[in-house]
Amino acid sequence: MEKSGDNRLVSLDALRGFDMLWIAGGETMIRSLKDYTGWDWLVWCSTQLDHVEWNGFHFYDLIFPLFLFLSGVTMPYSLTRQLEKGIPKSDIYKKVIKRALLLVLFGVIYNGLWDWHISQIRFASVLGQIGIAYLFGALIFLNTNWKQQIYWVVGILLGYWAIQVLIPVPGYGAGVLTKEGSINGFIDRLFMPGQLYLGIHDPEGWLVKISATATALLGALTGTFIKSEMLDKKKKALFLFGASIALLLFSLLYDLVLPINKNLWTSSFVIHTAGWSILLLSIFYFIIDVMNFKGWSFFFVVIGMNSITIYMLRSLVDFNGPMQHIFGGLIAFANTGLQPIIAACLVVFIEWVLLYFFYNKKIFLKV
Repeated sequence: MEKSGDNRLVSLDALRGFDMLWIAGGETMIRSLKDYTGWDWLVWCSTQLDHVEWNGFHFYDLIFPLFLFLSGVTMPYSLTRQLEKGIPKSDIYKKVIKRALLLVLFGVIYNGLWDWHISQIRFASVLGQIGIAYLFGALIFLNTNWKQQIYWVVGILLGYWAIQVLIPVPGYGAGVLTKEGSINGFIDRLFMPGQLYLGIHDPEGWLVKISATATALLGALTGTFIKSEMLDKKKKALFLFGASIALLLFSLLYDLVLPINKNLWTSSFVIHTAGWSILLLSIFYFIIDVMNFKGWSFFFVVIGMNSITIYMLRSLVDFNGPMQHIFGGLIAFANTGLQPIIAACLVVFIEWVLLYFFYNKKIFLKV
């Protein structure tokens, strides 16, 4: 089965759930296991669950762009379906603008809107960047074909490279890709209200919306390819796998000229994360939608169908409290070294049960 009943790729929801699991407690489970066992491979995994300080790439740097990429994959399904129903483009524009504004609002709430100290509020956010990049990507998608979208991606990445490398920053010159000297940080310090995440630079600031739009469009191109009937499913999965390897190799070469950097969302970072995103999607697509081995994916689908819900809840609710209230006595019987592992797993269990309740009642936070 390629799609669920509401025209959604099952593998897409499963991969989105896999992506969100790490934010929802998967990271804590791995770290707890590492602390208890000391196994070398878990030590390595733990290092991958931290963002790199500046240049470079860890698995945790993929969480955000993968989610945005997957949002782009939905465009050929959701937006095209609306066009096929005869919904005017003007109405679709209103929907995507509303979606972007809601995500910006949710992002500010996530960052602490209710503190009411404007100077201390961080207005830039992960959700806001997803909303704005999706908006720009959707506007391009609705008014171009797939070939023109490729030109847009190339143009965005080349234009963004030129902005970062060729425009001089007062006191630093051009092409200084540091927190202090980058054009990104300079623009944010001038025009971003409130607080910047890194004090003098914000990884979700103004300019990164440009290259993040390319991430969304690469997702849209991938979704268009999967939705097309030019190849059978197995060949599609194989083509996606090959394309992902090509993108990853190219990004590593590009890194020699322009560093892979999440904080600046460099063009090389866009290509690198697109490679990893397509690689993971090709694997999930092959296993779930091609080979029809989908029973195991239900755990992830439940999370993926309400990914924004759990993201927001994690910022508003400390699930350790309910976990201790329900299972604290049981955990106390376990070996002291195992208690953090059990606690981390039970937090994820409680979150999943809550999301399953929403799933079962067909309650989904859709923006």
